[in-house]
Amino acid sequence: MNMKIKYKYSTFVFVGCHSHAASTLLYEQILVVGGQNRDILNSAELYDPSTYMRTTTGSMNTIRRGHSAIILRDGKVLVAGGYNGGYLQSAEWYNSSTGTWKTTGDMNHARFLHTASILVNGQVLVTGGSSDSSSYLNSAELYDPNTG
Repeated sequence: MNMKIKYKYSTFVFVGCHSHAASTLLYEQILVVGGQNRDILNSAELYDPSTYMRTTTGSMNTIRRGHSAIILRDGKVLVAGGYNGGYLQSAEWYNSSTGTWKTTGDMNHARFLHTASILVNGQVLVTGGSSDSSSYLNSAELYDPNTG
């Protein structure tokens, strides 16, 4: 079967950058956070793929790139780790109904370029990544949204 995929061009974000994270919110908008162009960013933008429109929303508390972003069961977005001149263990979550950010519990280890996965029980498994410029982590940790 020969399938052709069709793409439609769109100016996706206000600020061109790399090392950002994007998450699809429960109501189909896409939250694009952080990253880097000349500077490391704390910006957050919402993109609506049905209208090709984008809007800015509240900025993260911490500038970061190479971080993870994952949708929690309650619709909030957990952003963790990354890099901003130093390797980060901090985390914060985005409330899409208010467009605001709130800091939450730090990870046990600073992590950059790691992964985060939501588990069936609602906890978030954060794995791997780097904690400095020359070593990689072989550890994992759990984030519990109920306790932060």
